[in-house]
This record gives sequence, structure tokens and C-alpha cells, in this order.
Amino acid sequence: MAFKITDDCVSCGTCAEECPSEAIEEGSDKYVISQDKCTECGTCKDVCPTEAIVEEK
Repeated sequence: MAFKITDDCVSCGTCAEECPSEAIEEGSDKYVISQDKCTECGTCKDVCPTEAIVEEK
């Protein structure tokens, strides 16, 4: 189950700070998750204050 960051992202950086695999980077208008680096641990989803990180279907 991969994760993606929706447009609800407010670019606070909490997810990037907590990601153990350093898979999240600041994009042009929101943070983005590198699917190559993501280990699908769910930490980013758990810490996001705006619930902007969802499972990709």
C-alpha cells in the first residue's frame, strides 16, 4: 500500500522530518513521496496534522 500526499498538504514538513527512510521531499506546491524510497511504514500518515496523506489505490 503506497502513500500519496493530497492537495490538503500545507507544507509544514512534519512528514518529512518523521520519515525514517527519507522518502519525502518538498515539491513545488506540496511535499511529495518518492515511491522508490518509501517503505510503506505509515509514519507519515500518522503524523500529518491535516490528514493529507492517504493510501494510494
